[in-house]
Amino acid sequence: MIGVWAPRAGQVEIEIAGRREQLTAIQDGWWDLGRTVAAGTDYAFVLDGAGPYPDPRSPWQPEGVHGSSRTFDVTAYHWRDDAWPGRDVRGAVLYELHVGTFTAAGTFDAATEHLDYLHDLGVQMIQLMPVAAFPGTYGWGYDGVGLYAVHEPYGGPAALQRFVDAAHTRGIAVSLDVVYNHLGPSGNYLGLYGPYFTDTHSTPWGDAVNLDGPGSPAVRRFIVDNAVRWLRDFHLDALRLDAVHALIDTSPRHLLAELADAVEQLADEVGRPLSLIAESDLNDAAMVTPTSAGGLGMTAQWADDVHHALHAYVSGERHGYYVDFGSPETVETALERVFVHDGCYSTFRGKDWGAPVPEHIDGHRFVVFTSNHDQVGNRGRGDRPAATLTDAQIAASAALLLGGPGSPMLFMGEEWAASTPWFYFTDHAEPELAEAIRAGRAREFADHGWEAIYGPGVQAPDPQAPETVAASVLQWNERDTGRHRALADFYRALIWLRRESADLSSPDRRDTHVTATAEWVLMQRGTVSVAVNVATEPQRIPLPGAQELDVLLAWDPPTERDGEGLLLPPGAAILAR
Repeated sequence: MIGVWAPRAGQVEIEIAGRREQLTAIQDGWWDLGRTVAAGTDYAFVLDGAGPYPDPRSPWQPEGVHGSSRTFDVTAYHWRDDAWPGRDVRGAVLYELHVGTFTAAGTFDAATEHLDYLHDLGVQMIQLMPVAAFPGTYGWGYDGVGLYAVHEPYGGPAALQRFVDAAHTRGIAVSLDVVYNHLGPSGNYLGLYGPYFTDTHSTPWGDAVNLDGPGSPAVRRFIVDNAVRWLRDFHLDALRLDAVHALIDTSPRHLLAELADAVEQLADEVGRPLSLIAESDLNDAAMVTPTSAGGLGMTAQWADDVHHALHAYVSGERHGYYVDFGSPETVETALERVFVHDGCYSTFRGKDWGAPVPEHIDGHRFVVFTSNHDQVGNRGRGDRPAATLTDAQIAASAALLLGGPGSPMLFMGEEWAASTPWFYFTDHAEPELAEAIRAGRAREFADHGWEAIYGPGVQAPDPQAPETVAASVLQWNERDTGRHRALADFYRALIWLRRESADLSSPDRRDTHVTATAEWVLMQRGTVSVAVNVATEPQRIPLPGAQELDVLLAWDPPTERDGEGLLLPPGAAILAR
């Protein structure tokens, strides 16, 4: 059946097969066609004679976000994952990838060709960047407007089903990044249908999504139904919710809690775990507290403070939001207690920020990383850490990430120190919008003080230029050469060691003890010690009884060991009793 919520319309028609038919008003602003339509049929809605416009719940936009919608039979695909038990995000090794630049072809089918590699690497969950239909051919996906559709240049909805199925047959779960806090400016027709947005609240993108005003029950239903559809019809295992702090909701029951309960009910129905992963800037463990205990019910949340502490410590950068990070003390705090800003003053924000993480909340509730799409793509030149760090420093960072109590995530190509940058890029057809994007990125470049890093006169690349996206495509042929191969081998060994070691895979933050200086970090995880040297010269690290410990893995093995400690070359070593 085809229907649409359009409370602002006095008449709704559907344009289908070259003719228009009236829809019938039923209740609460909903309109109904009263009959089914064959799969693969193109259609659009006409509101009070204006239009036609794509369906807000369009399952397929083969002609782009401004074109007609197309029906899609989600049950037509023959799934092969009946034996798939599912995978909770907690404790998984995640791998974030952008479909459009993961391969030269930029499609789900092309990405499928590298699933065996990801399995061999030890990846347990793929984190897809947004795939909801967005304007143009290429972009990050955070300006999506067809939230129920799958970006056609990636292969459309059927290709997503094939990709998830292929991942499951290799034992890899799939999480999808979804954006409910705003829509992009081009192709956003929701406001014509109803009060999807409100000027009562504002966000960095303009008016907020209407979660608590007149008409908000239907808007909330739009979001919850969307999440359930991805998890049920596309067999996804998790959803990563973008910037949930911008979901402004003063209702008695927050949208996130409503969503969490709906997903928990769905998990019971399908008989496998389903996870919700929040990106939150609030530094508040209420995000991952169950709804039954008064929390928002997220399974896990991204922990930016861990990234900031490790990146600033190893790289020496202190500009922008790194201003409070980089000291040995912040490394100790981030690895043991997750939030560095846990109620203390944040210089970047100009106010006290966050709250402590209660001791009983385990580390696996926090997705941690030393690189991700934001931290690379929003740098002035899109440069990865590998562009400036030594191989030994990269190995040290990896050991702290994968040896710690969090749920670690890699950003595509990180594990082989990919030489390609990863830029911010868009493909807007409207000249005024394209120019506004260019000007905005130039302002951000200046505001963030990137000249202090790159030197005077350096400018941000044009996000609309085809060469900007082309430069961001991974070069798979470099993976097995030189430094790339050596680092890939180390990451692979580290991931598998984490899986085999009960201490390294433990979520228990209470059994994680970290000591750091300006040159080295010693993280003790139960009976396992992770020692890293980020300096350029060997460092003596105080580890009593070091001569009796087994070296499980090392970038370069310790050159001396005795009862007081070890002399460690630059890099990392993992030792155990």
